[in-house]
Amino acid sequence: MDSHRAGPGRARARRLIRAGWVVLALAAGMSVPMKALDVQVDVSPLRELPACSGQFVAHDLDHVTTVPHGDRVRMFEANGAGVGINDLDNDGDLDIVLANHAGQNSILWNEGAGVFRTERMDTRASRGVTLIDFDGDGWTDLFFTRVASAPNLWRSQHDGTFRREVLNRVAEPLYATGWADLDGDGDLDLVGGTYDAELLTELGNDFLMSGRGGVYVYERSGDRLIPTRLAGEAQALALLLTDVNGDGRLDILIGNDFAVPDNAWLRTEVGWEAAAPFTATSYSTMSLDAADVDNDGRDEVFSTDMKPFEDSAATRAAWEPILSGLPNTTPKLDNPQVSANVLEVAEGGAFRNEAPERGLDATGWSWSGKFGDLDRDGFLDLYVVNGMIEFTTFAHLPDHELVEENQALRNDGRGFFVPAPEWNLRSSRSGRGMSMADLDGDGDLDIVVNNLRGAAQWFENQICGGESLLVDLRWPDSGNTRAVGARLKLQTDQGTFTREVRASSGYLSGDPSQIHFGFPAGTILTTLDIIWPDGTHTQLESLTPHTRVTVTR
Repeated sequence: MDSHRAGPGRARARRLIRAGWVVLALAAGMSVPMKALDVQVDVSPLRELPACSGQFVAHDLDHVTTVPHGDRVRMFEANGAGVGINDLDNDGDLDIVLANHAGQNSILWNEGAGVFRTERMDTRASRGVTLIDFDGDGWTDLFFTRVASAPNLWRSQHDGTFRREVLNRVAEPLYATGWADLDGDGDLDLVGGTYDAELLTELGNDFLMSGRGGVYVYERSGDRLIPTRLAGEAQALALLLTDVNGDGRLDILIGNDFAVPDNAWLRTEVGWEAAAPFTATSYSTMSLDAADVDNDGRDEVFSTDMKPFEDSAATRAAWEPILSGLPNTTPKLDNPQVSANVLEVAEGGAFRNEAPERGLDATGWSWSGKFGDLDRDGFLDLYVVNGMIEFTTFAHLPDHELVEENQALRNDGRGFFVPAPEWNLRSSRSGRGMSMADLDGDGDLDIVVNNLRGAAQWFENQICGGESLLVDLRWPDSGNTRAVGARLKLQTDQGTFTREVRASSGYLSGDPSQIHFGFPAGTILTTLDIIWPDGTHTQLESLTPHTRVTVTR
């Protein structure tokens, strides 16, 4: 790929705050200070908000995900590719990486003021994108899963270029992946699942008989990743690392396609334990996310599936080949799967699917679905991208395409959701990967979608109202420099808002390490509590809205 690097980032006003901050280090489960934690806190103001329009403004990006046979999309080519967002050159602006199937992957360097410079990579046949600091050197590396072959790491050379590497002992053709420090040793481990239906088509029975499919945990030892196989087969379209049972450890969720039951493994003192914590799971799970949608301190778990969001004659006719083969949407004791989106809500040590009553069960042929506070009112909203293109399944439709609008759902302040067409997010370009981040530094969440057969898009947030706080965690003396797995709680006079640093979520898409909090204008910010991945606790006071706070330990 090109070796030229991005230009310098915009100058930013910064000041170092020490007085007025309360910083404590606590042992896990204790409530008394154990020692002072040496942290540095940098605060910089965000960009002034442009004149608001009350909606998102769509912009085309210089990238089109294509398939090998031109416009004719066959079988698993329909799955498209993902997108990742993070700061690749340490200039303070978040950059975009878009995977491609037939064409080249793209880096879109953020030049500021909504300008992106495109750079094509010397790689293609990619699926998922995660942007992590793999080697702990303070620079973000690129990780791609690939079509029917082992994933690749592109290691940052600290000058805007990247060197391709094959990860030691990661030979399996993983599809969905996640990164976090799972064993508590301070570096990033990998979890991955294969998509066996595609591998059967691409590689034949010999691969499936080889025993290389399934779900794997790769624990890090230096530059080596030591594999442990958790399952012998998988149809893993989605994978999420999140604390399911509230014990402070990250657990593994696998979202499987083709009616294969979803999987869960809980982290215990002695290793991984298979579990079935949910009363309902999606029949063909496409995406996974977890977030605290009702601000009660516990994350709900959301998965997407295929269910029309309207019941018109035209919709029924377009969906007919699929609807006739799907089971009903009522889970049974011997089969918890439903042909709909699922929102698992924790209740008294158990979970219950509340997607139908909360307005989340039907968003079309859904791919990546993620939560974010899009209108900065203190409650997390939902965006889901959808649509389908396939030569045989939809031969009865023009261009073999099920055309659907993406769905934006606003949180009503109670953890229930209503359609938000006024936000202008109803693109019908057949989105696949999607992620959210503040791309222009003004404090609100923008959205990037990697479409299939059409230009990728970024949706600039110009919704009026609200304020925000951006938080970046830095841990340079560890192998987890971006503190993946950290949990943050912002205490305010409007309630407590909870976030978690994740490397990826949704469908094949990487999340920025930067955390975004939205809240109503005039909100009083009391404290920010940070639980680092090693259980250490930091508490910050004297917070100011409309700032970016960088905490370095």
